[in-house]
Amino acid sequence: MNKEELTQLISDLLQQMDGQPQVKGSEYKPRDPGPAPAPGDYADGDFVQDVSALDLRKLYMVEDPANGEKFRRLKEKTPARLGVGRAGPRYKTLSMLRFRADHAAAQDAVFSQVPEDYAQKHGFIPVQTKCRDKEEYLTRPDLGRCFDESNQAVIRKAVPNAPKVQLVVGDGLSSAAILANAADCLAAIRDGLKLKGIETGEVLFVRYCRVGAGDAIGDVTDCQVVCMLVGERPGLVTDQSMSAYITYKPHTGVSESSRTVVSNIHPQGTPAVEAGAYIAELLDTILKKQVSGVGLHLEG
Repeated sequence: MNKEELTQLISDLLQQMDGQPQVKGSEYKPRDPGPAPAPGDYADGDFVQDVSALDLRKLYMVEDPANGEKFRRLKEKTPARLGVGRAGPRYKTLSMLRFRADHAAAQDAVFSQVPEDYAQKHGFIPVQTKCRDKEEYLTRPDLGRCFDESNQAVIRKAVPNAPKVQLVVGDGLSSAAILANAADCLAAIRDGLKLKGIETGEVLFVRYCRVGAGDAIGDVTDCQVVCMLVGERPGLVTDQSMSAYITYKPHTGVSESSRTVVSNIHPQGTPAVEAGAYIAELLDTILKKQVSGVGLHLEG
């Protein structure tokens, strides 16, 4: 078959086809548009445009359950992947897609950065640990716990007098957690401390921050208590979990058991404002008892 015969054959085939073929770079017009997105809550068999928008507490896909309604009520109490059903020996397509979406969100939270103007926008003092970039932060945890001389100078200038409570926001392992929770939580903490007559100074924002950076801040500021809000390592339930690490008399080398932790601060756990109010009460207690961590619990 020569070139002319091939061209004629293609022309004849196109005339027989209903519409134009889909070719790379052309406008996509599906022959079968498929089902329209279902309004409202998800129901088995519905088309879902964004699987990450599904509420895992309502996602129940077991076929012919013995007591489906009771299991649905159980699922409302946990975002765990229960009742996902199966297709033979495999997960159902929707379960697999949701798993991959959550895994991608967790990776994005770790590798993405808090915006450069975040500290300025919220009135925080920006400093950076000895990590030069995100890659070094992930591979050298030790550098995320300390500051070079220039950043120590910034901290000294921002906090000239030893405060009772030094508030710190650190990006940690989830930028999404900080963007979603830190500002609201911090506002509630400051309001709660103000009601108790506990003044706070400038808030520090630490880029490439590990929890131990709070100890280094204690060395520089000589504060009584450091309270650090930091993004936690994301999991498959949420990429927005933040924790507060509170240490009385922080200094380099302090034991991990000396920290009091408030964890799971996110919309599906403890909401940011509620957590902030609780943290303010906790800070007041720690200042009065002059101890944090395990020692605080032993105090009764």
